[in-house]
Amino acid sequence: MGVNRPAAAVLAIDAGNSKTDVALIGADGSVLGTGRSGGFQPPRTGVEAAVDVLGLAVAEAAGAAGLAPGAPYADRVSACLANADLPVEERQLAEAVGARGWGAATTVRNDTFAILRAGLEGSGPPLGVAVVCGAGINCVGMLPDGRTARFPALGMISGDWGGGGGLAEESLWWAARAEDGRGGPTRLAAALPGHFGLASMAALIEALHLGAVSRRRVHELVPVLFAVAAGGDAVASALVERQAAEVVAMASVALERLGLLEREAPVLLGGSVLAARHPGLNDRIAELLAVRAPLARPSVVTAPPVLGAALLGLDALGAPAGAHAKLRAHFG
Repeated sequence: MGVNRPAAAVLAIDAGNSKTDVALIGADGSVLGTGRSGGFQPPRTGVEAAVDVLGLAVAEAAGAAGLAPGAPYADRVSACLANADLPVEERQLAEAVGARGWGAATTVRNDTFAILRAGLEGSGPPLGVAVVCGAGINCVGMLPDGRTARFPALGMISGDWGGGGGLAEESLWWAARAEDGRGGPTRLAAALPGHFGLASMAALIEALHLGAVSRRRVHELVPVLFAVAAGGDAVASALVERQAAEVVAMASVALERLGLLEREAPVLLGGSVLAARHPGLNDRIAELLAVRAPLARPSVVTAPPVLGAALLGLDALGAPAGAHAKLRAHFG
């Protein structure tokens, strides 16, 4: 049985497809307890089962903070969730999370907002744009008055291209066609199967199809793509170039929608693909962005997204600057 303590100011939740991080934050910005659980995938498991996964991390954080089970844990739940891609989904998930009684008020946002807030210094309302390129790709922008710019980010049906999953699939497509003669030559045809210890694309295609190589491992091919591109391969280089152009297109459109093209504004780059800082990608993004949005200031965000969720919660509560600084210092 935990020891009763006053409820925290913020229960911060960052939930991605692969893992969930939770932190209970005091009014002074101190971290009272943290927890971790599995991925948040309501399209696959259903909303209630997905929120149950959040609950495991919440319970762990509450235990670490010494809070009694079952009590409201915080004044505000600030949740940044994967698969909350549309405003209607945010509202539905806010209802489901709010029904658990973890906080007096609940706000749910897409998880890209966590990257945006984590990358912005200070305690004032957020201003800037964030592009996340991890398994998929997404972009959001925010002004201090609360106005936002965003995209559905539902894959091909909403006009998206790239991210780790998309880059891996494109690499396989070009490599398969290079080997069987339907496409031009590329060193991807040897490098991709070679990563799995296989001799040909035909062997890799068979292994993926029959399950000898799990489809979950396809993301491992993204660093292979960048290595082949760095060696001057035309096909691989074209894929990296297209990814850079997609990132810049999203960022510049978001900046334009928010009226930020004509003023200095941060563009935060997050997610595993961008955080890896591949020179061929990140340097090209900076070059293209300098043409489309000369006043934009790109930077890579490596702070944990749960920090962004927590900062958004402190923002909503009007916490003093010292609380923001203490919280940021905890996460390094």
